[in-house]
Amino acid sequence: MLTGFKNFVMRGNVVDLAVAVVIGAAFGAVVTALVNGLITPIVAAVFGEASLTGVGNFTINGAQFSVGLVLDAIVRFLAIAAAVYFAVVMPLNRLAERSKKDEPVGEPAGPTEIQLLAEIRDSLKK
Repeated sequence: MLTGFKNFVMRGNVVDLAVAVVIGAAFGAVVTALVNGLITPIVAAVFGEASLTGVGNFTINGAQFSVGLVLDAIVRFLAIAAAVYFAVVMPLNRLAERSKKDEPVGEPAGPTEIQLLAEIRDSLKK
């Protein structure tokens, strides 16, 4: 039983996944600090508020509505999505394109099916 567990844990996919989770958590902390410390306060300052959650608050029949809370969530999502795209997706796409260019070109393609059939037809005519 322990050998099976050891084999499972030592497989490349599990180790890669564990590294990805740790790096993702650290990256998430950096992005959260960036959003909380810079981006959200800038957007809130545009609306003249100290915090984005204070923008557009109103009450109807005792029910509290907060447009700023929704705006805050949208800004955070867009910032995280942009950070992931520019820091992870774009470099991986470039790396994949570069590795495709570096692959050796295979042998030239042989005759097409039509060409082979034409050769057979010509051989049969002779």
